[in-house]
Amino acid sequence: MKHKAYPAIIGENVSIGENVTIKDGCVIGDNVTIADGSYIDYNVIIRDHVCIGKRSFVGANCILGEYQADFFDGFAADEKHVLDIGERALIRSGSILYSGSAIGKQFQTGHRVTIREHATIGDSVSVGTLSDIQGHCKIGNYVRMHSNVHIGQKSNIENYVWIFPYVILTNDPTPPSYALKGVTLKAFSVIATGSILLPGITVEGDSLVAAGAVVTKDVKQGDVVGGNPAKVISHVSRIKNHVTGESVYPWRYTFKRGMPWEESDYDTWYAKAVQQSDGL
Repeated sequence: MKHKAYPAIIGENVSIGENVTIKDGCVIGDNVTIADGSYIDYNVIIRDHVCIGKRSFVGANCILGEYQADFFDGFAADEKHVLDIGERALIRSGSILYSGSAIGKQFQTGHRVTIREHATIGDSVSVGTLSDIQGHCKIGNYVRMHSNVHIGQKSNIENYVWIFPYVILTNDPTPPSYALKGVTLKAFSVIATGSILLPGITVEGDSLVAAGAVVTKDVKQGDVVGGNPAKVISHVSRIKNHVTGESVYPWRYTFKRGMPWEESDYDTWYAKAVQQSDGL
């Protein structure tokens, strides 16, 4: 038995680049840009004012540019609510990205990720399956989030931060209230599985929050904190690899997969980056 194909529905003022694939069942709104070499899988909904960079992949049943709350007042989208996605994105099936966010190049999600409005996300960020970014937050470059992570509004995550599964960044000191205070994670910090960080906490760079910690106070640079409530239990310089016995932290000297220093080492890459910056 042959099944009927339902071709894509494409709105007005849509710019589609060269070598773009759009599979059956897609609905593409007005004023959308899909750049060269992109692949839009089956049944994707791309609402008005979405821009997708070159060579991007959007998996089946995704929604890009989802409506914000003000849409439901009169069922009219505000054309100021733009979703901009950089080149070489890999957005896996079932993910929903709201309008009003800006996402850098080489962005990657797992399946069924939700990213709410007014999120600013840098380059080479990955967000794991079933993670939830509640918008109104800032995320830097090369941030790695594993599955089932919750990022509360007003969170500020700097470059090269690792967030492992089931981590929760909270934001309401006296729930329920309107006075939200986001968590700040400084560059190169690591937040291990199942940790909960309370509103307004700052985790300084090169520190480690141990698995299952409930963090109620700021974490100083290089400290290892654990427990409920979390307390300082070590310094990162004392932590050894359980397999090799070698020192692990600062992790940028022992791990480089997917990082900009992958082809050399951190110090070499950093020196070159500074030199190039000085030459501008």
